[in-house]
Amino acid sequence: MMKLYPLKFRPIMKDRLWGGDKLESLFNKPSSTTTTGESWELSGVKGDVSVVANGDLKNTSLVALINKYPADLLGNSVIERFGKEFPILIKFIDAKQDLSIQLHPNDALAKERHNSFGKTEMWYIMDADPGADLIVGFNKDVEQDEYRASLENDTLLELLNYEKVKEGDTFFINTGKIHAIGAGVLLAEIQQTSDVTYRVFDFNRKDKNGNLRELHTELALDAIDYTKKDDFKVSYSDKKNVVNGMVDCPYFKTNILDLDKDFNQNISQRDSFSIYMCVSGKATIENDHGCTSIQKGETVLVAAASNSLKINTDKARLLEITI
Repeated sequence: MMKLYPLKFRPIMKDRLWGGDKLESLFNKPSSTTTTGESWELSGVKGDVSVVANGDLKNTSLVALINKYPADLLGNSVIERFGKEFPILIKFIDAKQDLSIQLHPNDALAKERHNSFGKTEMWYIMDADPGADLIVGFNKDVEQDEYRASLENDTLLELLNYEKVKEGDTFFINTGKIHAIGAGVLLAEIQQTSDVTYRVFDFNRKDKNGNLRELHTELALDAIDYTKKDDFKVSYSDKKNVVNGMVDCPYFKTNILDLDKDFNQNISQRDSFSIYMCVSGKATIENDHGCTSIQKGETVLVAAASNSLKINTDKARLLEITI
């Protein structure tokens, strides 16, 4: 059997109307435009499947790896729930302009309408221009008729909740919650594997061909949670050299490791792959079968069959994601 060392993948770059150049300038991502909005770090999405960038498995696709080493790579518990579909999508996002105001349907609606998973997600703010903000939810309870009228009258923004952000802020965006990333925000995103988005307002912007982007007004109506909630800001401990819990939901678990020395973990009982996103500093990640380097803006996948993990560093902040 191939020894599944820590795997890095080629980033899949996405040009976006609202994108910028920080993914290239700060993270050295490959980009040929000044409107690069997303780097898909780890994806099993059809048509956008990640490919290994390091070691003996270089040029092997994530789907091919899963088909050849399903339990060793994913973990038996993951296969029982999701089969051989890679269940989460990992991205870095650079918003030079405001993203469209949008939401995502829950699993039931997404399955019925799109034969897809819903899209629960979380954001970790890596960088934010002074005054940058996010839209998360409504600023009061809203009736559906009131929401409809706000679209017709171009007053939707008056109903929305704005949150100023800084590096380290973390937000959990459950399905149905209206949201948008604001201009000047650079973040790491962890989400269910789904590309189903209902766009409800796009600031009347036009694309390079002079066209307004499609809106999903009717589809969104019964997918929106119209109640005002304060359940989106994630509080977490920032203790050094320990595993600090952040998000624990049915679709993924995310911890943060704020390290200033080498760190060892026994992960033999995890029964899930582990993903490490470097949001600050640099490190070397080593399992039973090899090691690879990671620096700010990079992502590493560690197979479920790994027994031990060692992170060698003198300064790094890593998001750890499992199922």
